[in-house]
Amino acid sequence: MDSRDLLTIGEVAHRSGLAASALRYYESLGLIRSHRTSGNQRRYTRSVLRRLAVVHAAQQVGLSLEEVCRAFAAFDPEHAPTKREWVALSDGGGRPSTRGSKNSSRCVTGCRCASGAAA
Repeated sequence: MDSRDLLTIGEVAHRSGLAASALRYYESLGLIRSHRTSGNQRRYTRSVLRRLAVVHAAQQVGLSLEEVCRAFAAFDPEHAPTKREWVALSDGGGRPSTRGSKNSSRCVTGCRCASGAAA
């Protein structure tokens, strides 16, 4: 991965409109992932911007971060769900569904959301 393709926490905060503290919180929940430099600074792939946009859109329609965390369990932490993938996750009521998923009983690895089902 070329370091020129990575964004600093400040760049992601500016582009997403979120505070750096919110990005660190989302990372602690497992919603986004960063890579660390040799100086222990966070760097994010550009796909994190789409992933954050999906989180924002989900919150706008009333989903909790816990629900988003469970829905994101179906994706690699570096992957930003496309519109088609998000619709496929929907149970028809606007809520993500993990029915039939091998991940239905737990959130993404390392997620510390309030579900109590963290791995």
